[in-house]
Amino acid sequence: MKRILSFALALLLGIGSALAIDAGHSRAVIGANLTEADINSVYSTFGIKRGSVTELTVTNPEERQYLEGFVDSSKIGTRSISCVYIETLNAGSGLDVSAYNTDWCGRDMYVNALATAGITDAKVIVTAPFVVSGTAALTGIYKAYEDITNNKLSEEAKLAGTQELVITAELADQIGEYDATTIVNELKLLLDETKAMSDDELREQIITIADEYNISITDPQISQLISLCRSLEKLDTSELKARVESMQTAIKNLSNAQETAGKVTESIKTFFKAIGDFFANLFK
Repeated sequence: MKRILSFALALLLGIGSALAIDAGHSRAVIGANLTEADINSVYSTFGIKRGSVTELTVTNPEERQYLEGFVDSSKIGTRSISCVYIETLNAGSGLDVSAYNTDWCGRDMYVNALATAGITDAKVIVTAPFVVSGTAALTGIYKAYEDITNNKLSEEAKLAGTQELVITAELADQIGEYDATTIVNELKLLLDETKAMSDDELREQIITIADEYNISITDPQISQLISLCRSLEKLDTSELKARVESMQTAIKNLSNAQETAGKVTESIKTFFKAIGDFFANLFK
């Protein structure tokens, strides 16, 4: 349930995009090392015909530009396989993300990383013809978004988004996806404060957050989070904080809505059961 809420809230977000663009623009980005059969499979997942949308290509060197130093080289590989489809949505629509054949990066991880990089109000499909880690897909998304808008995203934001995706995925392997995204988002709320903290003070702050959520965390994991904080501090921290606060509000609203819906469903079941009992007794 926690993971469902975490993902659903991201889809409900109406945070303004960093770049004002019209809805309906789309791009497909294809890994440079795919065969024609692979590409046909990918377009089938996209649900569109090849040629119906502008197609771009992403190479392994381009992927490495943002991944090297953040993720083990074995996960990057030597070929470009990951593919993405992106379509801009109306302002306030939020992010609608789907991921197929990615075994390391979850959908809500993409949502958070894209928002950090400055990408909002878009439908994004990440896929590959066979199972991959999914880390390289961000490069394709960045490339497509920049081509649509004809504007460059901040290099610092792109690097921070990639670092966030990788660190969250690594943490999720050990403590679970929900706990990993929870700690990262809680730290985003404190970036204005962490700027003035020493690494030792920040370490204690991370331990405090982990304790509050009853999450076990190791020294190497804390070091990763410190590194991520230092990268996020270079961005517009007020904007990041606003996004996280909006996400938390969406969680609360969605949770309340689901609770109300559950009560209504139970009442309906009780009502129809009562009707059934009435007629069953009537004809005894």
